[in-house]
Amino acid sequence: MVVDFGSQTTQLILRRIREIGIYCEVISYHQIMDKIKELQPKAIIFSGGPSSAFHRFSPKVDKKVFDIKIPILGICYGMQIICEQLKGKVKKTYKREFGKAYIRALKKSALFKDNIKLNSKTQVWMSHGDEVVKVPTGFEIIARSDNNIAAIAHTKKKIYGLQFHPEVIHTLKGKQLIRNFILDIAKIKQEWKINDFLQEQVSLIKNKVGQNKVICGLSGGVDSSVVAALINKAIGNQLTCIFVDHGLLRKYEEKEVVHNFKKYTNAKIVYVNAKNIFMQKLKGIKDPERKRKIIGREFIKIFEREAKKIKNAKFLAQGTLYPDVIESKKIQGSKLKVIKSHHNVGGLPKKLNLKLLEPLRELFKDEVRSLGKELNLPDNIIQRHPFPGPGLAIRIPGEITANKIRILKNADYIYINELKKYKLI
Repeated sequence: MVVDFGSQTTQLILRRIREIGIYCEVISYHQIMDKIKELQPKAIIFSGGPSSAFHRFSPKVDKKVFDIKIPILGICYGMQIICEQLKGKVKKTYKREFGKAYIRALKKSALFKDNIKLNSKTQVWMSHGDEVVKVPTGFEIIARSDNNIAAIAHTKKKIYGLQFHPEVIHTLKGKQLIRNFILDIAKIKQEWKINDFLQEQVSLIKNKVGQNKVICGLSGGVDSSVVAALINKAIGNQLTCIFVDHGLLRKYEEKEVVHNFKKYTNAKIVYVNAKNIFMQKLKGIKDPERKRKIIGREFIKIFEREAKKIKNAKFLAQGTLYPDVIESKKIQGSKLKVIKSHHNVGGLPKKLNLKLLEPLRELFKDEVRSLGKELNLPDNIIQRHPFPGPGLAIRIPGEITANKIRILKNADYIYINELKKYKLI
């Protein structure tokens, strides 16, 4: 379980843990005791954050967490909050460290194992303006940089702190340190596999949907394709995919999407040729924001119209991913605060009165691609070059015309094929 204090690299921590083969979730610091009871984690990692641990209103955790015998690793602000709450001392530093730095291991530790040799220098990545100047009772300093305490440990309680960021690639031994904490200190088994996730989701979808029907908006992108393939595996012809062609897709894309999906999934697809509708609505419009809103509005109207034709549909499937969920609930102050509404989170058209089905909401993009492989989707689907919802419209300055679309489609086609030719994608 990763406790988020507002760090920009919280998602990286999760990804490093998932790469090891361990399932992990992110929570807000103020939820910690409730989430421990709910999730029963075998280890806890405190993320970094922009606050100062010694400020009165800075994010803090319930101090009970330090007495429940779950291994804890604090990263940057996470280490500082451990020290501040356990009666150590943190203060503003006059030697701020940002970027590449070097640390020296002072003592042997299970956290370092054989990855960081005693008294040898190791490159890490720092990002802090405060420093720990006194460690709490029972803790020892196990590493220093040229300026500050870099790592601490309470071996008996299995509580550790790192002033640097092991989750970023610039910390050369960072992955190994996270691995040492998870596997050797917390002794968690590597039991999370994408195939297990697949089987679990198939069962969950079957139970949730029952005999009802599901609608899925198919764009041809990785997320919607994997969602549709997964749901199709679970409930077969109870799924109907709606593919709205707004005329702003890449060259041959509408044909490829329909052909590939029928070939590899047998899913039902409703193809809607709405090119003329979109061109008419976009005529004379030059402002890029207005164009984007028109495309979004018309897409929803057409999707709603087609969805209403499907009888007994009770669910709308969306390709929401874990980063979408995290970014829609960023930490600020003492509570979760929504800083933006992601297009996949809360985007359900109210008029349809459908329940949301988001089977990928616990996965990162690379895990979605792995799931696509498990579902036997070909590389030309799961490795598809990213493409935004408004399509080529966002790359056409001024008014959108048929001639501009034709030129851009051809240019994009040449560009993408050159990337493929030299194996750059």
